[in-house]
Amino acid sequence: MTPFIAFLRLELSDALRSRWVAFASTLYLGLAAAFVWLGLRESTVLGFTGLSRVLLNLANAVLVIFPLVVLVGTHAAIVRARTSGFCELMLAQPVKRSTWFLALLTSRLLVLVGPLVVLLVGCFVAAAFVEPEPGLVLIGFKSLAVCASLVFAFVGLGLFISAHAKNTERAMVWAMLLFVVTAALHDVLLITVLLRTSLPPQVVFALSALNPSEAARVGILASVDPELSVLGPVGFWLANALGPSLALVLAIAWPALLGSVATWRALRRSQSMDLIA
Repeated sequence: MTPFIAFLRLELSDALRSRWVAFASTLYLGLAAAFVWLGLRESTVLGFTGLSRVLLNLANAVLVIFPLVVLVGTHAAIVRARTSGFCELMLAQPVKRSTWFLALLTSRLLVLVGPLVVLLVGCFVAAAFVEPEPGLVLIGFKSLAVCASLVFAFVGLGLFISAHAKNTERAMVWAMLLFVVTAALHDVLLITVLLRTSLPPQVVFALSALNPSEAARVGILASVDPELSVLGPVGFWLANALGPSLALVLAIAWPALLGSVATWRALRRSQSMDLIA
């Protein structure tokens, strides 16, 4: 057994023991059941009905819940291993720090993205028997790509926080602050800037797209509604300026780039830091 596989099995066993897989699966299943019940009703909301509406609502809910779930599951991964003595035990073994870090990263991605993949496959199978829709599978894969990219971004940010925090309490504070800024305060601050200044649309869109959650939301909406009519005048401007393809690419590429940079910085920090608390 290679060191990477051994560490991966250890991290996955810890995730199973701490009920993280069960929690994530139950959360996704509950959201899917609620939106299936609402999405298959006869009423029409903003022009979306059926399972395409289910995927749209589920993806938008996941964009809000994912950052919190990911940050809670990763903010203390490195700092807890350092303070608990696990890293000291690891240094006594003939393995590299990067091997453990990559196993930690892979386990978090599997735990958080795996249940969502299973859920979407179940939706596709159910759609084939309940209400077949043309293009539903393509919409599902686009939504999955956007959500996976967003998960990777916040996993990287969570590991970055964990690698730089001195204790678990500080890591929790920084993680919650990051979630509040990206999930709530970002829109409020952006609206405040718009009320106080006169900015061109390009600058406003750039400031909004810096938030990976906002970029992912635009990408998911573009995969379902290429005209982005649900966003009103802003949607028409985005559809004409970017187009659905470029909006989707941005929604996947920017969170992936942000997560890659944060993960690389966390890896560099874990390789040079003192692992003995």
